[in-house]
Amino acid sequence: MVDSVAGRYFRLRARSTRPEETTSHHDRHQFITDEKGRKTAAVIDLKKHKALWEDIEDVLVSRSRRHEKRIPLDKVKSDLIKSAKLHG
Repeated sequence: MVDSVAGRYFRLRARSTRPEETTSHHDRHQFITDEKGRKTAAVIDLKKHKALWEDIEDVLVSRSRRHEKRIPLDKVKSDLIKSAKLHG
């Protein structure tokens, strides 16, 4: 499955078997490939691409909570005001 976050595309699940390395004039890129040699995932430098990884984490958390009961925003606000955590 491929998702887009802020215009960036990434694969969340990959059925892959072996890493493949390619080089460019700027960075060294690593890919995971399937048994036919097709690139199925990319290995990223988390220090360089921290914002991208945070976006991916947000998507994963959101998906894990998609079946949770929703609470209307007005109720959340009123509860926070009652508990003195928000000044209304």
